[in-house]
Amino acid sequence: MGQKANPIGNRLGIIRGWDSNWYGSKKDYASKLIEDHKIRTYLSARINKGGIAKIVIERTLGKLIVTIHTSKPGIIIGKGGGEVDRIKEELKKLTGKDDVQINILEIRRPELDATIVGDTIARQIENRINFKRATKMAIASTLRMGAEGIKVKLSGRLGGSEIARSEEFKQGRTPLHTFRMDIDYANVFAQTVYGKIGIKVWICKGEVLGKRELNPNFVGGKNDMSDRRDGGREDRRPGGDRRDDRRGGGDRGGRDNRGGGRGRS
Repeated sequence: MGQKANPIGNRLGIIRGWDSNWYGSKKDYASKLIEDHKIRTYLSARINKGGIAKIVIERTLGKLIVTIHTSKPGIIIGKGGGEVDRIKEELKKLTGKDDVQINILEIRRPELDATIVGDTIARQIENRINFKRATKMAIASTLRMGAEGIKVKLSGRLGGSEIARSEEFKQGRTPLHTFRMDIDYANVFAQTVYGKIGIKVWICKGEVLGKRELNPNFVGGKNDMSDRRDGGREDRRPGGDRRDDRRGGGDRGGRDNRGGGRGRS
């Protein structure tokens, strides 16, 4: 089951919240769903270099709130906030609503977000960088930031070969069947001159043992794993310094003293 279901949909309501927060009756549910899809498609095309991880859509009475999670908020905000105002006006025309609000949330560690990692690999493949090199660099940077494991699968005419194939790169652990395991998943495409290449990314951020906030706009908490890793690294530094002191002050000091004693005698 873990291999066949989408890892995000599999964990909805358990450790992950919905990216669309609204209620729709039988009459208007379909139209709202289509509108959500239009908004996400439009924003992804409009801000294709903005490092968008996800777009959360909330609706209240007559109001539409769009929250963009991005690693490059400066590109979306623009000079003096002018770009956001333009996007807001465009969304008003697209949805036909007068009250549209846009929030922008910065992703502090983009290496731990599957969509951004996949998009980085896709952009490098489009720029004719070797797919193995691009994937291994992405895997190394993700693990460096504290992820427990990462899996990347690429399919298509890899390297421009005549016959399409699939290649998988794995490091660490990604147990897809464990519901309490926080696994981020993304499926992105690289449009090359010799065809489209599909890229799937799974990132394991560790187990969620307590109750988690299911609001998709919630930032921080358990899944911010690199904080713990940084703390561990700081704890290890004093140990390294002590070892250096022992190596420098203990043995050498003893040898110097013995040498000094022989010289005096």
